[in-house]
Amino acid sequence: MRFWLNVFNASVYKSAVHPDSLQQFFRHTLTEVLTYNPLLKVSDAIHMQKEWSFTRTCLLLTTLYRKLFVAFSAKESIRQLQQVLETHEVNWQHVLSCVSTLAVCQAEAEQLFKDLLSHLLVKAFENYDMENMITAFLIARQAALEGPAVFMPYSEWFKASFGNAGGHHGSSKKALVFLFEFLSELVPFEAAPYLKVHIMYPPFVPAKYRSILLEYITLAKTRLADLKVAIEDMGLYEDLSSTDESVQPQAQALRDVEKALHIFENTRKIPTSVIEASIFRRPYYISWFLPALLRPRVLPRTPDVCMAFIDSLKRADKIPSNLYSTYVQACHAMKEKMLQDESKAETSHSKEPVEQLEAELAALRMLIVDQAKYEDVPAQIAVISDRLESVLGHSSDENEAATLNSPIQVDISAPRLEPCQQSVVDLLLTSFCQNLIAASYFNPPDRQGPCLSLFVKMMCGHKNLLPALLGRLCQLIYHQGPSLNNAHILGLAAFVIHLSESRALIPEVEANFGISQPVPKKVLSVSEYWNFLLVCRTEESFAFCLRFCTAAACYLMCKFPAYSHEDLCALLPPSLVKKLQYIVPRLCLEARGILREEGNTDLIWSSVSCPSLNYKRASLCLWKQARFQELLKEKAFQLSFREWLLLELEVYPEKDILSASERQDFHYWAIYQWYLPAPSASGGCDGDLEKACGVIINTILDFSQRLDLGSCGQSKTSVSPDILCKLQEMVLELRCRRKPLSGCVDAQRHFLFEILQDRLKDRKHGSALGEQLWRQQELLLHRRILVGLPASALIVTCRKGKKTMLDCEDFFRFVNSELKNVCSRGYALSYDITAHFFRGLLNASLDCEESAEGVNDVLRACQTKCPIVLFSAALWWPRLEPVLCSQWKRLFGAPLAEELERLREWQSSATSFLSSGVVFPLSGPPWISAAFLHCTVQQQSPHGRERNALKRLGSDKEQLLVSLLFFSLMDLVSAKIAPKEGVDFQMSLEWSLEILQCLEERGTSWPLLFHSAEKDPRKYCVLRSAASDHHVRLLPLAFYSLTPRFHQALLTREQTFLFVALDLYLQLLRLFVEGKDLPQSDHAGQSADPAEHGDPLEVISTARRFLLGAIPRCPAQSFGNIQPLLAACEELDPELGATLLHSARPAAAMELDEELVLF
Repeated sequence: MRFWLNVFNASVYKSAVHPDSLQQFFRHTLTEVLTYNPLLKVSDAIHMQKEWSFTRTCLLLTTLYRKLFVAFSAKESIRQLQQVLETHEVNWQHVLSCVSTLAVCQAEAEQLFKDLLSHLLVKAFENYDMENMITAFLIARQAALEGPAVFMPYSEWFKASFGNAGGHHGSSKKALVFLFEFLSELVPFEAAPYLKVHIMYPPFVPAKYRSILLEYITLAKTRLADLKVAIEDMGLYEDLSSTDESVQPQAQALRDVEKALHIFENTRKIPTSVIEASIFRRPYYISWFLPALLRPRVLPRTPDVCMAFIDSLKRADKIPSNLYSTYVQACHAMKEKMLQDESKAETSHSKEPVEQLEAELAALRMLIVDQAKYEDVPAQIAVISDRLESVLGHSSDENEAATLNSPIQVDISAPRLEPCQQSVVDLLLTSFCQNLIAASYFNPPDRQGPCLSLFVKMMCGHKNLLPALLGRLCQLIYHQGPSLNNAHILGLAAFVIHLSESRALIPEVEANFGISQPVPKKVLSVSEYWNFLLVCRTEESFAFCLRFCTAAACYLMCKFPAYSHEDLCALLPPSLVKKLQYIVPRLCLEARGILREEGNTDLIWSSVSCPSLNYKRASLCLWKQARFQELLKEKAFQLSFREWLLLELEVYPEKDILSASERQDFHYWAIYQWYLPAPSASGGCDGDLEKACGVIINTILDFSQRLDLGSCGQSKTSVSPDILCKLQEMVLELRCRRKPLSGCVDAQRHFLFEILQDRLKDRKHGSALGEQLWRQQELLLHRRILVGLPASALIVTCRKGKKTMLDCEDFFRFVNSELKNVCSRGYALSYDITAHFFRGLLNASLDCEESAEGVNDVLRACQTKCPIVLFSAALWWPRLEPVLCSQWKRLFGAPLAEELERLREWQSSATSFLSSGVVFPLSGPPWISAAFLHCTVQQQSPHGRERNALKRLGSDKEQLLVSLLFFSLMDLVSAKIAPKEGVDFQMSLEWSLEILQCLEERGTSWPLLFHSAEKDPRKYCVLRSAASDHHVRLLPLAFYSLTPRFHQALLTREQTFLFVALDLYLQLLRLFVEGKDLPQSDHAGQSADPAEHGDPLEVISTARRFLLGAIPRCPAQSFGNIQPLLAACEELDPELGATLLHSARPAAAMELDEELVLF
């Protein structure tokens, strides 16, 4: 039978027959085939065209078509097909099988068919011609049957053609009626999938013609009902682009369950589509979805995703009790034997299709190595696609339209693949690599034809294969890369290039990095995906990354030598080029200089494909290529300074491929010779040292904030010492280069604090909690950066007249607005930044004519502008004093500066006062003396002498006592929110109560301490301004921990007490209602009374009881200023609000009487 086909071998005739005569003969033959025996009606074609796809068509017929097409270009073939359709009655089976063959075997056919379909639709709507309409629909459906790698899904074509107002049907009402008349005439013959497409993606219809659409939808639903397919039984994730009529509700429900489980596994939330179905599509949900979900099985010992999903639905009352009980009983009844039987059945079922796929892949390899058989490759790939669909089974009907818009989930840290999925992907990847190696043995890449491109495009057309494919590539490249051999690396690198060719068919990738924290996943394009798989951290990973990226770039340049510069840029993933820009100069000294460019691409292919290859030599050979150097000039491919730093920060120094000295040389070249002088347009710093410092600081902070993706969430604990060292050098150079400018505050901004402040401005996070955690982590990192820089960098020198002054305004501002908020003690900075500032102050004072005077001026300014610095000195003075005294002696060899000496005297006075009973002198602001006294009390072991010491304080020490109370309350809060700091809650509470009792005995007014700075800008505001915002917000908790010492006299003596107590109670309630800030109670190892340990709920109850008891006993004058609080009180605690109103009425009456007396 096949022998007569040799008549149509164009090569047989060669010069014996004129080409025009040969074309005329072939054209006549094609026409005869297409018009032979035209007995089938259009209705038959609509119903049967699925059976006429390329793989289901008789091999003799498809072979004939392919031999005839040799004489024509794809454009001429389609023009001939169009001419036959316009002038003859045709055999629809032959026409549509011809369409399939053209679509499969001609790479450019897709766009040509789109053009033909547009032409047919234009003619149809111009003349209201049903024949052109039916021809267009049949061709679109037939081409779509060959899969998305060949032609767009039918649902996409229908939406693109009729889904918007610009469609051909939107020009007039007559055109609209024509379209729906045509669709209505098709209804009796339509298959269910096409009707579903028309219903779910209906043509665009203006509102005034809505009734036309509704009539059609009613007709289509009636047809679906005749087919026993209810639109209500449509799946939650049904594939509307599939033409498989055999999909029943049971099968669709199984797919819906699989998709829902996948979403639940990644979000841990019940999918919205399931919730909606349980409410709005209850018949489908109860009759199909739940039975598919609750299929009896042997339950695993450790609950899996399915069990967790079922449990979530049960807790949400989305599973009827009787259905759930039946499911549980059926699961208990099934034994392990049944599970084993099912496993065996599944294995035997899948064995045959896999063997068929293997056989077809082997046949493809025989074609690829023979250049004369390249024309048979597209047909063989179509056969492989059909076998692959059989292997993948029901999953091949996944929703194409939804999949195109849904990212592919890949767990980078531990990609999970089912064994059957992995075996199929490995089979395909192995076939690709073998084909590449075999073809390269005979021909260089540019003479291997489009075989490998078509193979990869076919794989991308199977959407349900892509998750397993990308997951397996993650396993091979990210996890196993260094262990791969040269053939594997070359094959995978070429595969990545061909994937880039087909990137339009690949959805985005949602990369999950295996991190337990609730952080958003990264959604990446397939080009960006490789950046996360190719890491450079150790000697092995550096070598692999260099080999892989070199192989990929070399293959691209050798495969497509005729491509224009723009086409190459479009194909090459930028991440691969950037990795090469990073690694090649790092490993090859020659690449750091000016290179002699070469243009011979044959050389670079031989350098990577040779069995005894040297990848350093191969990469350098590539680096010297003129075309590659041209690529590096493109902005998309340029490795910026920031990107270089991020890559360098990823390196593990102890496992680096470079030695410490080699790495130091590389850093010097990269920073000072490459990026610092380079223009900003190419990722450099324009020669601006300050700009370079800013890039380094921002990158270090971004890197530290960013979770270490490669370590599954375990971030690095320290910044690269080499990079930090370079930053220190640059900051010192900046300081040495700048001479003090005239003017002190505004003349010279401090660039370090400007960088840090800018990072904290205008930041919007997904949630308040996320923002709070980010900000806290960011400030801790800021502190680490500042402590890592030269201490004198915190301070700026400036000229005031003829005198050099020290300017700490920027540091003070940063501490007051930001840094104080990461103080676990509330009123004092950590030791590291405190000591760093004082050391920097002493170093910077060397620039002053009078060093001691410069230090004194700064410390005096601290008293009003940044008191927390002095409070910090009080807390850390035992550790700080020897450091500062030793430094002062080294630098100046003179007595301490006056203000430093005063700090030492404050400490000495506090120690003497507590130990020997001498009078406590009061010099300077009382809150500083109080800070030293309080910190000395905390540092000494409790001897029971504190109470007596408080009594010995003179009557002029009232402000000092109130300040002492403030510091003790700060420690009370610290004990709750930072117990690891070593502050004991019970001891702090007892100390606070002792101070309060002493204040009460003296009749001292202390509630003013709790007035916010905005409401009462008086003497204690300096204390509140120095405290962290978190501690200030928790002052209500500390205040109501003191209720045991609130006496009756306090209510009558302090008219503002009721206002303060109510205000703090309302703040406490708001904190509780908002669920923020309040520390969690922890009673482990504590006494039975929660109030003694500051339990928030117990403190709120205590505060409420106190207020309900105190309000009736308050004098009338106490109610005069509570009016602003009444509304909030009635909202948050109606009972307390009613008590206030009831008690306030006599006060109002008394005020009225007083007013009457006045008149």
